[in-house]
Amino acid sequence: MPQEVLTVPKTVIEKMKMHYAQYIEVSTPPGAVFRAKTSNAAITAYNSGKVLFQGKAPEAEARLWNAGATIGSKKKTPSKASAPATKQSHESIPEGFLVSSHIGSDEAGTGDYFGPITVACAFVPGDKIELLQSIGVQDSKNLTDATIRKLATDIVKLDIPYALLVLHNEKYNRLQRKGWSQGKMKAMLHHHAIEKLLSKIDGIPSAGILIDQFCMPDIYKRHIGSENGVLAENTYFMTKAESHSIAVAAGSIIARTSFVKEMDKLSKEVGFTLPKGASAKVDAAIARVIRTYGKEKLESIAKVHFANTQKAEKYL
Repeated sequence: MPQEVLTVPKTVIEKMKMHYAQYIEVSTPPGAVFRAKTSNAAITAYNSGKVLFQGKAPEAEARLWNAGATIGSKKKTPSKASAPATKQSHESIPEGFLVSSHIGSDEAGTGDYFGPITVACAFVPGDKIELLQSIGVQDSKNLTDATIRKLATDIVKLDIPYALLVLHNEKYNRLQRKGWSQGKMKAMLHHHAIEKLLSKIDGIPSAGILIDQFCMPDIYKRHIGSENGVLAENTYFMTKAESHSIAVAAGSIIARTSFVKEMDKLSKEVGFTLPKGASAKVDAAIARVIRTYGKEKLESIAKVHFANTQKAEKYL
């Protein structure tokens, strides 16, 4: 069976745990932090920092995390010089793209048990890139929620065109039961948000579209194609794109702000602060919701297929 092995810091393993929250299996091997299974591979992260990817396409998952990692593999990895050109790496983006007018798209809430998925894309003209940088627009993962909210307001005040979509939990759970993977949901949200934004800026010159990569481009195209969607021209994919593109960073900030606001609404609805993420604190909160409102309440406030639903039983 093909496999890839990475050795990463504990901080990266925590990010991976969040990223794969919806795929995490209840049982884990001895010494493992978590085990998750996607359509590409089974991912097992160990306390030692070693992460094992096994399955039909382990490199597709490992590629998302290999920045700064120690890499081991049972297959020879092609060098950058010999690797085929694709629209998924930093190197494949046209020269000057990141300092030109372009659309950036990102999402929030995908690894959180409670709350919706939010996707936002923003069009940043080349002559406003430095302005956004000067007010503090950057990778939202480096910012507090309070700062993100303020920046989102500032971005809107600067008349940066954007589109925002929110997939609320009830619809998320219906789609999941119909057989939609979270990857397909995210792809369709990005696709529709980009379509909305393209209609807003119709006629304005743009170098193209950059999507923060959460799956292989071919899989993204397959997802939207299954719903008769077509990839827009000059669309590119990049992992950790919000660290390189101000447009993606702006989209990320808008998406995160929307997610935080939705979480505030849901917390007010249940009468206590719902924790973000998918930790043991979340398991305890699930049990509290069930005791107060019944298990059916989770349908409207949570992604019920996450393993946390079962893990919460020990708190009941």
